[in-house]
Amino acid sequence: MITGELRSKVDKLWETFWSNGISNPISVIEQISYLLFIKRLDDLELTKEKKAQRLNRSVKDAIFSGKDDPRRWSYFKNLDNPEEKLRVVRDEAFPFIKNLRGEAGNSTYAHHMQNAIFLIANPALLASVIEQIDKMLDLLDKQAQASQDQSYVDLMGDLYEYMLSKLTQAGQNGQFRTPRHIIRMMVQLMEPGPREIVCDPACGTAGFLVAVAEYLRDRKDSDGNLILNAPGNREHFDREMFHGFDFDATMLRIGSMNLMLHGVESPKIEARDSLSEDHAGVDEAFTMILANPPFKGSLEKSTIAKDLTKIVSTTKTELLFGALFLRLLKKGGRGAVIVPDGVLFGSSTAHKALRKELVENHKLDGVISMPSGVFKPYAGVSTAVLIFTKTGAGGTDFVWFYDMEADGLSLDDKRQPVQENDIPDLLQRWKARNPETDPDRSTKAFFVPKAEIAGNGYDLSINRYKEVAYEEVQYEPPKVILQKLRSLEAEIKNDLDELERLL
Repeated sequence: MITGELRSKVDKLWETFWSNGISNPISVIEQISYLLFIKRLDDLELTKEKKAQRLNRSVKDAIFSGKDDPRRWSYFKNLDNPEEKLRVVRDEAFPFIKNLRGEAGNSTYAHHMQNAIFLIANPALLASVIEQIDKMLDLLDKQAQASQDQSYVDLMGDLYEYMLSKLTQAGQNGQFRTPRHIIRMMVQLMEPGPREIVCDPACGTAGFLVAVAEYLRDRKDSDGNLILNAPGNREHFDREMFHGFDFDATMLRIGSMNLMLHGVESPKIEARDSLSEDHAGVDEAFTMILANPPFKGSLEKSTIAKDLTKIVSTTKTELLFGALFLRLLKKGGRGAVIVPDGVLFGSSTAHKALRKELVENHKLDGVISMPSGVFKPYAGVSTAVLIFTKTGAGGTDFVWFYDMEADGLSLDDKRQPVQENDIPDLLQRWKARNPETDPDRSTKAFFVPKAEIAGNGYDLSINRYKEVAYEEVQYEPPKVILQKLRSLEAEIKNDLDELERLL
């Protein structure tokens, strides 16, 4: 967690952009990202230089030409002339990261930078922003040195997440982010291992992939050693584990930067319209899917990948993404995805076909019903989390249901912290779930056998199966109620008569 002092510095930096005419929150994030990336390159080079100096060797795979390379953060931040500082950053440093090659150029972020635009045209603005970022990162470094729990990379990731939260505060841009506590909940439910191959086919700012990185970085084996330190795990983590698709170039840049600042060296973030025929062909490539894809209605039938419509014949995006998840997973791969409630009980042939596919041909593990306010203030739609395993040969015997009524935040537009929170209970019950010991359907968590679900047209809405205990209410006889109403009416008439006499 970043401190209040650091938050105030971020807020001040944000206000500096706004007061100088750059008010689009995504543009602000992009411009800060570019400068942070330049700073990150310089930090990596400084680390290499210090190591080479200790070993009395030359710098291996140098990014810059030397300490006086004007494209380095440590060089241009000390320039006294704001106009010269702007010229160097705009005409040298920024084009440099756009066309970066070699080791750094293999990063996905550098690849997506090719179409980036540097928007800061005011010398005074750039000078102020560089100064603020430098002070902000110095404070971050001091906090990391003082902390026993979080490294500089951890704190940098938290800092970036706080900046991304500004998207949620900026009207419709909030659609790009799933609430972070819901993402963490889903990752904890899945318990990803160090050799997973994880994909989010609608990754946006890469929140799910970042949460997996955070989860794994803290995990230890039975001997108390970090699992990423085991042979081969760190290399897999940096280069093979994380995959994301999106068709928005801005989101590709921000998502790649987000992962980089969370310590993932080379994530594979691709420009891909996941449902399109133009980008079909990625089959059975991943061991885990985590996603909250956009559900924007219907697509033009001719643009949809044919292998998806073979699974479910529809143009509705929420159903097509369900088919996509199954196509992308390897056999034995697992998924945890957010779907609108309509997927659970829709009566169309396509809705039933997708649910039947999950229940009959794969293993549907769980359905978590979430309260409708989870995505407020931007959407009040009710949603659920589906947890499943791709088998291709069935395996569903029972399906675990959980009725989440609170997530730790108020369910109105303000979304303020509250005491009511079902997430800890959900995680505990998920780990301890057992069809033999969880038969009571009047509780929050219970199992339903496959045969009953099939008999209900594969309806997965929790209200279909949950038993509600109704309390008997005793009412007075009708004649007594009528007599009380007449007495009350008489009292009102007397009061009106008294009022009229006073007038």
